[in-house]
Amino acid sequence: MAPFIQNQNWRYATKKFDPAKKVSAEDLETLKEAIQLSTSSYGLQPYKVLIIEDQAIKEQLLPASWNQSQIVDASHVIVFANYTKIDDRVIDDFFANIAETRNLDIADLQGYKDFMKSKIFALSEEKQATWTSKQTYLALGNLLNAAAELKIDATPMEGFEPEKYNEILNLKDLNLNASLVATIGYRHQEDPSQHLKKVRKPKNELFINL
Repeated sequence: MAPFIQNQNWRYATKKFDPAKKVSAEDLETLKEAIQLSTSSYGLQPYKVLIIEDQAIKEQLLPASWNQSQIVDASHVIVFANYTKIDDRVIDDFFANIAETRNLDIADLQGYKDFMKSKIFALSEEKQATWTSKQTYLALGNLLNAAAELKIDATPMEGFEPEKYNEILNLKDLNLNASLVATIGYRHQEDPSQHLKKVRKPKNELFINL
């Protein structure tokens, strides 16, 4: 069996973390790099990623997370916060980065920049926010896969109140909205979920071959 499939069979949505075990700084950097390398539409990465280790902040977030213990027991809480609106600055900064990274004349990128703006700015603010929120799921996928390879437990969570997260973390002032949460750390030996068989649709029900 391929190592990737073995890692996917190993991982599960951890329900109880061991609060005494912390993710090392080295492994955290690897996870950050995995998130950084995630694919996104246009390569724009229209989000920020908050990495929360401060226990006091975790305690504040607990009631807004349906009092799920993972928030306070995990080593780190990772909040994927999407841009609520794309403006000229976001796209201009993106193309400035392309020009610098690839040693290009930014004037040569003007046509593609104008094209991108025409497509994104044609969306309503609501549709922009929906689109940017979807991009965070791509980044989450990279995090989950990298964590499994490092044998770090990770739990994706949609069970939280975004508005309260936005307030606690002052996200609105940054044109951001809490889209997704993931907790990372190490499973507690008393977490019964780790012993359950993984339940998935059989392949003949999941896939349609044309």
